[in-house]
Amino acid sequence: MLRQVLALALVAGAVGKVYFKEEFGEGWESRWVQSAHKDDYGKFILSAGNYYGDAKRDAGLKTSQDARFYAISSKFPTFTNKGKSLVLQFTTKHEQHIDCGGGYIKVLASDINQEDFHGETPYSIMFGSDICGATKRVHVIITYKGKNHLIKKDIKAKDDELTHLYTLVLNPDNTYEVQIDGEKVESGDLESDWDLLPEKKIKDPDAKKPEDWDDKEYIDDPDDTKPEDWDKPEHIPDPDAKKPEDWDDEMDGEWQPAMIDNPEYKGEWKPKQIKNPAYKGKWIHPLIDNPEYAPDDDLYLISDVGAVGFDLWQVKSGTIFDNILITDSIDEAKEHAAEFFEPLVEAEKEKKAAADEAEKAKLEEEQAKAKEAEEEKKDDDEEEEVEAEEEEAHDEL
Repeated sequence: MLRQVLALALVAGAVGKVYFKEEFGEGWESRWVQSAHKDDYGKFILSAGNYYGDAKRDAGLKTSQDARFYAISSKFPTFTNKGKSLVLQFTTKHEQHIDCGGGYIKVLASDINQEDFHGETPYSIMFGSDICGATKRVHVIITYKGKNHLIKKDIKAKDDELTHLYTLVLNPDNTYEVQIDGEKVESGDLESDWDLLPEKKIKDPDAKKPEDWDDKEYIDDPDDTKPEDWDKPEHIPDPDAKKPEDWDDEMDGEWQPAMIDNPEYKGEWKPKQIKNPAYKGKWIHPLIDNPEYAPDDDLYLISDVGAVGFDLWQVKSGTIFDNILITDSIDEAKEHAAEFFEPLVEAEKEKKAAADEAEKAKLEEEQAKAKEAEEEKKDDDEEEEVEAEEEEAHDEL
């Protein structure tokens, strides 16, 4: 019976390959290299934040200094995703009420100079939240033939104080899927949702609209004429205006009545419109096959995946990154999320709700005390006023 249970457990478990996994446990500093490209990069520290389930399990890499750039990376054995899916997953928690800053990760090649890692360092994927003011979007940037391409769809990022799970799946059939907290928020194919390839069709450079092509749907009615009494001034002297009795022409100048809108004014005359008998419709520029277009079945392919890094700017620090996973199996990603993300989320929600309730109770208590103090002051002022009136009355006697 025990053997059967073990066999079922093995069948049920994920069987994908994990290329990189980082939960920021013991010895994480030896696996990550801080860039020295700038001498004033912000410092990453280890922290589980204010709300968590298990302090050790839920600790992640936290930005700790305001208004700083950050750059840190970690290497692993290089691989290619040729013929298989690539799943990139990590968690982000903007515990600082983020106002402007990045929350994304970059997938890098194995030949990266980690000590010189910076914003211009080439990467193959940039994925995650980017928030600044009203802009709250998820970046999915793919590098193709040396050029970075941003997804054309708008994916909204989470900007609350809780932990969120970001998952990107690239498939060998050139399709993709973006998940947040395990739920699909966007999907499609790489060619349609990124401008990786030239357009399949282009306007025929040799085609021109015929000179006699009439694309005016309506024209002036040639038989329509302006009425003889149409032209009236827009403004006329007010017929009810009267010259003031004390008006002195020598002193005040010649008196002119005020001008008012002319009720008979009809505006500029225009002939009525009729259907154009010569109308041929809107001319559409004919398209031809683009000679520069060539399909590519390997849009998804990254030949060298060997490192990940965080290259960010944050105005207000406090973002926590954790639970980074690169695998070829979405089932592996789900299992990892079930072990690390889901327990954290439940504990986090409970503790934040309790903290919010305590903060609410504290605020209500402070407001009650302030109101009580205000009422006491009002009573004291009234007593002083009565005493002053009694003293004044006594002095008069």
